Amino acid sequence: MSVLSWIIAFSVLGSLLSVATAGAYLLLPERARVRSLSALVSFATGVLLGVAFIHLLPHALDHESSPGSSGVMMTVLLGIFVFFILEKALIWRHAHHHGHEPHDDHRGAKSAGALIVVGDTFHNFLDGILLTAAFITDINVGIATGIAVVAHEIPQELGDFAILINSGMSRWRAFMLNGITSLAMVIGALIAWWAIQYVQAVLPYILAFTAASFIYIAVADLIPTLHRGSRVKDTVVQFTLISAGILLIIAFQESHLV
Repeated sequence: MSVLSWIIAFSVLGSLLSVATAGAYLLLPERARVRSLSALVSFATGVLLGVAFIHLLPHALDHESSPGSSGVMMTVLLGIFVFFILEKALIWRHAHHHGHEPHDDHRGAKSAGALIVVGDTFHNFLDGILLTAAFITDINVGIATGIAVVAHEIPQELGDFAILINSGMSRWRAFMLNGITSLAMVIGALIAWWAIQYVQAVLPYILAFTAASFIYIAVADLIPTLHRGSRVKDTVVQFTLISAGILLIIAFQESHLV
């Protein structure tokens, strides 16, 4: 199987499987969704952190042109700040459109829905570029990154569905719109492949930026949602599933399957 075939397979899988899974998840009874969401988020957190620290950062450091330089780690630091600013911008814009008057709520919800569509398209496009960069580095790194993309896309798509439905869309329209925007991942992956010589020149920093995105999503977006429950039983289950996600990536690493 060629590298391009792997890239296309995982970009299609990452874009369509996450939307289909999130759509199917919405069909479950509300009680089942609430109970299983914490488990899904916990496992995704472990996978993201495992891929970032076990696969992406070591390979980024190995491919850095000047051994011992701090370029890769500075890119990680910069990436975390970039994602912080982007998320702040989304929060500010969402708050602004909700305004201070009650009659602005519906318009604010619609604006939030439109913003999600634009933001999700860009995010998926970037995921495609990062996926290609990972596969160019090594097939094993590419597969691990693909797994991480799918793992974090499913909780993200669930959140996107909720915002789109809250903006007044039907479930079917929200599903179709998310399906269309998810194809941006395939487009981003192919564009990066066609511009492979430019991608290879900055490969360590793309891998570092990818690691930063995974770390930020796990630490800033996913883990805070797990702190909402205070029961010891919930904490034990969350810790177990986070560990399971990390151990899965370690197992793949040790077996050379990815």
